[in-house]
Amino acid sequence: MNLPNKLTLARIILIPVFMVFLLLKLPKTQEVFLNIAAAIFLIASVTDGLDGYIARKRKQVTRLGQFMDPLADKLLVSAALISLVELQQVRAWIAWAIIGREFAVTGLRAIAAAEGVVISASKLGKVKTITQIVAISAYLLRDWPLSLIGIKISPWFIYVALIFTVISGLDYIIKSRKLLKSAK
Repeated sequence: MNLPNKLTLARIILIPVFMVFLLLKLPKTQEVFLNIAAAIFLIASVTDGLDGYIARKRKQVTRLGQFMDPLADKLLVSAALISLVELQQVRAWIAWAIIGREFAVTGLRAIAAAEGVVISASKLGKVKTITQIVAISAYLLRDWPLSLIGIKISPWFIYVALIFTVISGLDYIIKSRKLLKSAK
């Protein structure tokens, strides 16, 4: 297994660790656990860009990596959103809209793979991922440093992420029309 795939696997392994720290509620330590959860999420998010960069630079792009990388992203974002819904930070309908889009695109990729076609991440898909990571990070960091002056940015960021999620999902569907028609 090459380094990019190991980084992707590490991201997947970090997900349950992140969730434990995020959802653990012990008196007097919750703030510390939230900060650890935020750090784990940010580290896992950084590996998303890093694994792809290394794979392209070293010419180590593999089918396993093409499958695991988007799956790891979806698992990380889904786990974070579901946890934030549990913590009553994100509205459930927003989380489900984002997660639903992820399942739809994964389904498109599965159909494409059955036809021998690889659907790579589009630029809109990459922007979508960045906006989701920024929005989730804003919630995890409790809007720091702007919270010091009473400004909450995380609700705005989640709506930006939702907009890019929907737009990129529609883009994948539009670009996959021929593939969907031939798969009948």
